[in-house]
Amino acid sequence: MTTQQRVLISDSTRTNGETPNPWWTNAVVYQIYPRSFQDSNGDGLGDLPGITSRLDYLQELGVDVIWLSPVYKSPQDDNGYDISDYQDIDPMFGTLDDMDELIAQAHHRGIKIVMDLVVNHTSDEHAWFQASRDRNDEHADWYWWRDARPGMAPGEPGAEPNNWGSYFGGSAWEYDEGRGQYFFHQFSRKQPDLNWENPEVRRAVYAMMNWWMDRGIDGFRMDVIVLISKFMDAQGRLPGEAGSQLEDNPVGPEGFSDPSVFCCDGPRLEEYLAEMRREVFSRRDGYLTVGEAPGLPAARTGEITDPKNKELDMLFLFEQVGIDHGASKWDVRPFEPKKLRTVMSNQQNAVRDAGWASLYFDNHDQPRVVSRWGDTSTEELRIRSAKALGLLLHMHRGTPYIYQGEELGMTNAGFTKLEQYRDIESIDLYHQRVVETKIQSSDDMLHAMSIMSRDNARTPMQWDDTKYAGFTAPYAPEEPWISVNPNHDVVNAQVELKDDDSVLAFYRKLIDLRHTDSLVSAGAWNMLDENDPTVYAFTRSLPDGSDAHGELLVVVNLSSKSAALPGQTAHLLGVDDGASSISSMGGIDSEQVVLSTYSPEQTAASLLTGSLSPWEGFIYRIDR
Repeated sequence: MTTQQRVLISDSTRTNGETPNPWWTNAVVYQIYPRSFQDSNGDGLGDLPGITSRLDYLQELGVDVIWLSPVYKSPQDDNGYDISDYQDIDPMFGTLDDMDELIAQAHHRGIKIVMDLVVNHTSDEHAWFQASRDRNDEHADWYWWRDARPGMAPGEPGAEPNNWGSYFGGSAWEYDEGRGQYFFHQFSRKQPDLNWENPEVRRAVYAMMNWWMDRGIDGFRMDVIVLISKFMDAQGRLPGEAGSQLEDNPVGPEGFSDPSVFCCDGPRLEEYLAEMRREVFSRRDGYLTVGEAPGLPAARTGEITDPKNKELDMLFLFEQVGIDHGASKWDVRPFEPKKLRTVMSNQQNAVRDAGWASLYFDNHDQPRVVSRWGDTSTEELRIRSAKALGLLLHMHRGTPYIYQGEELGMTNAGFTKLEQYRDIESIDLYHQRVVETKIQSSDDMLHAMSIMSRDNARTPMQWDDTKYAGFTAPYAPEEPWISVNPNHDVVNAQVELKDDDSVLAFYRKLIDLRHTDSLVSAGAWNMLDENDPTVYAFTRSLPDGSDAHGELLVVVNLSSKSAALPGQTAHLLGVDDGASSISSMGGIDSEQVVLSTYSPEQTAASLLTGSLSPWEGFIYRIDR
């Protein structure tokens, strides 16, 4: 089922508060990380023709939208998130003609294409930055340039304008000898931040976005878009700069302060987003905009995605993927379902009255959720937990995002050596934490990387059990750019397409439910049993007069042990006093089990005994 075939939600049922209901309120998005999806020419790198060749698979899966991670021209310092030309395709991925063909073929199948938009920063090889290095050029103020600290020689240690550190390690300031000043970069030193205070920067960005929209794409996923507005004092000085009225954050153990609080959700963010909406999208239909929002609290979602404010359709929040972090992501803590429930509840409640949520656990920056929060100790538990986590996510209110391979239950890479990694964040921070500051041992850091590194999500897509998992031909002249996960002989699309009880088959059912049942796509979300340590339960319901009736009960045991059915959930089902006191609602009926990680019959038996099996999750329809 695709965009051309799925049921549209009646306007009598409210979604995000807009009328008519937007098309994406019962859609499902699939993220592709191009270099790891499908290699069509044997060079070890995924490409656009490879993606086009797999569109039938995505159509059969049922997704409505492809979110394409960056394929623009880039030196690939940060795997394409460092763009040197927004209006060209990097040769590693193909050509503009290949991009046009992908758009056309996707549209033919009823699938929309959303591109990654990276405009908080560019590559230092972008023509804008190269021109900006000349103080007399018209682009001189397109980036954040600053002098050295007063009384210090430019370029010497400690002469940086303030103490800000990069999220990838080291200082967030890089000295440029040609200009004789420092430029600011929140991420890699090859990713200088654009100065959105300059209206010419914004005009150039909007012109580029319009160029792509006119070419036929259907919207943008906006990388770290909430970082584009920075906090400054009345004289335009950043916190911690000489003479600034704003104090910097304290220096941490790595020797730098954290700039995120001064760069996230800055004073002009909503102004810029509203301006972008006017300049790019106001005269268009059928598009989708979603912004990546690191550091943004859930409460802000309702404001930025409220359709009356005309900013963004959705936001990617980060709180749920930080619940197992200590002082940093490399300080790994055990998974606690109660923490996940609290964070997800805050996100759901933030858009209860207006706005819309994006739903995700996996993406190109996150480790595989089945390894992170599930159980991969046995094949049965991997399958059960992958289904349970998928059911949990997809049954919340919002638009679900599937990351390539998540629908197969793909796992973390299992790397044990530094040389196996390719991710700049992991490698740079290993050197900073282990070699330079010695705040973490090598063994401890490698263990943390095996759980949390972004490379865990970037191993090649597992299509079959051949040498390179079908990502590239077994006889290809070049090996894949990063190692294939050894378990591809068991976990792969070819095997799962033939198995009606596979993780893949389960995801197809989840997608179909969202397409066809307004309770799933638009029903109100209400939490149950908020203090239970392992069982996550909630209901989905619509008011009388809507185009759906009844109520859906969603229950998931997020553990590898049996768990008691919690009190509110048992009471709702009428089994709170055991099987002998089943209420007048007719008792437990396996036909009311809409979907289960086991079988409807086994779940009905579990409800009657009041005990859930490991990773048992189900949807139960309660008629009213």
